[in-house]
Amino acid sequence: MTQKYLITSALPYANGPLHFGHIAGAYLPGDCCARFQRLVGSDVVYICGSDEYGVAITLSAELANRTPKEHVDHFHSINQKLFEKLNFSFDHFSRTTSTDHAKTTVEFFKALYENGFIEKKIEDHLYSEKENRFLADRYVKGICPKCAYPNARGDECPSCGANFEAIDLIDPKSKITSSSLIKKASAHWYLKFDKFKDRLKKWIAQKDFKSNVMNFTESYINDLKERAITRDSSWGIPVPLDDAKGKVFYVWFDAPIGYVSMTKEWAKKQSNPDLWKKYWLEEDTKLVHFVGKDNIPFHTVFFPAMLMGQNLPYVLPFDVPANEFLMLEKRQFSKSDNWYIDLNDFFQKYTSDQIRYYLAAIAPENSDADFSWKDFQQKCNGDLLGKLGNFVHRTLTFAMTKLDGSIPPVKSINEIDKQFLKQIKKITDNAYQAYSSFKLKKASQCLMELAQVGNVYFDMKKPWQLFKGNKIDEMKTVISCCLQCIKNLALIAYPIIPESADKIWKMLGFFNSISEERWDNAANTYLSSEQILQAPKTLFNKIEDDEIMKEIAKLMDEVQEKNIDEKFEDLKETVEFKDFDKLDFRVAKILSAEKVEKSNKLIKLTVDLGFEKRTIVSGIAKHYSIEDLIGKKVVAVVNIKPVKLMGVESKGMILAASIENDLELVEIKSLKPGSAVY
Repeated sequence: MTQKYLITSALPYANGPLHFGHIAGAYLPGDCCARFQRLVGSDVVYICGSDEYGVAITLSAELANRTPKEHVDHFHSINQKLFEKLNFSFDHFSRTTSTDHAKTTVEFFKALYENGFIEKKIEDHLYSEKENRFLADRYVKGICPKCAYPNARGDECPSCGANFEAIDLIDPKSKITSSSLIKKASAHWYLKFDKFKDRLKKWIAQKDFKSNVMNFTESYINDLKERAITRDSSWGIPVPLDDAKGKVFYVWFDAPIGYVSMTKEWAKKQSNPDLWKKYWLEEDTKLVHFVGKDNIPFHTVFFPAMLMGQNLPYVLPFDVPANEFLMLEKRQFSKSDNWYIDLNDFFQKYTSDQIRYYLAAIAPENSDADFSWKDFQQKCNGDLLGKLGNFVHRTLTFAMTKLDGSIPPVKSINEIDKQFLKQIKKITDNAYQAYSSFKLKKASQCLMELAQVGNVYFDMKKPWQLFKGNKIDEMKTVISCCLQCIKNLALIAYPIIPESADKIWKMLGFFNSISEERWDNAANTYLSSEQILQAPKTLFNKIEDDEIMKEIAKLMDEVQEKNIDEKFEDLKETVEFKDFDKLDFRVAKILSAEKVEKSNKLIKLTVDLGFEKRTIVSGIAKHYSIEDLIGKKVVAVVNIKPVKLMGVESKGMILAASIENDLELVEIKSLKPGSAVY
């Protein structure tokens, strides 16, 4: 029986252009999985589309002097064109502003409401008398209630990393008008997630998700409580209740329902409106969500609970292969900081297969990864050109010149040839297992391993010497074995670098596309002697050193240009030396570091102060990886009153320098831990 796969990639938020960090996290892995499963013969539907509601969009639209619809239209188009450039094979790419999506969202809400999972609550919210409206957290700024930082956002403090509700801010103000805000009662509707706790625990106990996904999910389930699903706004899907005028659904609620509504749209395109049910309502479907780690709870807790609360028997996720973050030269991608790659410029110089391979090779599957221009050059030149392209070109060139483009039979096979063929099969099988278990990085390693094995075999057998020595049958066997290897290389390569794989496939004399083949047949069937090889074509161009140096210089120049206009924080009021002297600064060596659950900024550090070891929580996760921190000697304030951050007690504060979104720790080179700093 054919296995059904319903594959989704996280809906990209239409509030800005995507960058390669997004592609590496949720989209390339999803596309490679879809392409592989189609090769295997699975029944695949791959769904994605723009996520287009939410207060972040209304805020950005106002700043850009656009209507929200104009704003999302703009970025929906930009991101869709990027996906096309990258050759993503979505079966349907839609958007949450569609009529079908609104209808499906209302259906989901009504089922949850009628089944007793939604309740109305009246609570105080922040209201702007000047603007005559309630303001969501994205519109609010104020003083952090945890550390008194003066420019905290409505949901998080950029200084200490604490999370809170906007109403908890001290002296809250509007980001738009800077006017003070008042508290005013407003009704909202809450989804009672705590009622799903037992069912979610039972379900997750049966899953075999990655450890980071499992840990995150179990923690969220343990702390489940009701969560608001409505907002005061005119931009969104209206709540279908008589007493909910001016209320729309919170974007986190309606967005994952988009997977269902978009599958319904796809079914209509197939002229079979009920076809969506085959994938969403039949228990043998494997539903796989590809997301970044910041989207884990929405796909392993909240959306599954929403599916459980329906009257229809929706399938629950089979797997959620969430990836970590991708950095750019060890810093976060940030267009506002000019720390990004101009994609229009990129695709004028490099191919989609080059970036697809590179992102697969450094896939942030278990830890954060880093895009480095020099590493990009090395992998394109060393792997794609030096290993894969070189092996294909040298083999086909030899076959065209010495065998007139024919595929020779195997007539004289020895033990080395047999071992080579066994290696081809073993590596191909390993690639199959890697793709099957969503290990894209491992699959890319299998591809290059097989190319390298082919090059070693070619060099060892020296077919040019066999030809000169008139050992024609032995020479033909070598070329035949190499051609079998190239066939399997094309197969393994196809999910990752589809254009290049198809070119290789056609060079072998096939008239169809490799996408029309089946993995088992292509992997295990020998090439037919009736096929006529085609002249080898250049698959990959060399990336020169000066080209990469220009890319690095451009990145640095843009940052320096932005720094000219950077805004420095105002000086604080003057203090007496006796007040400053009360602070105790010490050298602290970082012994261990770990991310704090449910926070994307906090890191729990264990530091050695010479006279003792203690825990300090620091909001530096977006600027430093765990690996980079171990062993650093930093400066810590050690006599600050302990405070709990996200449930972890912090006994001190690490010193860092920052300007806007840049942050750098103050480091000590040679002094011992515990040394006083003056």
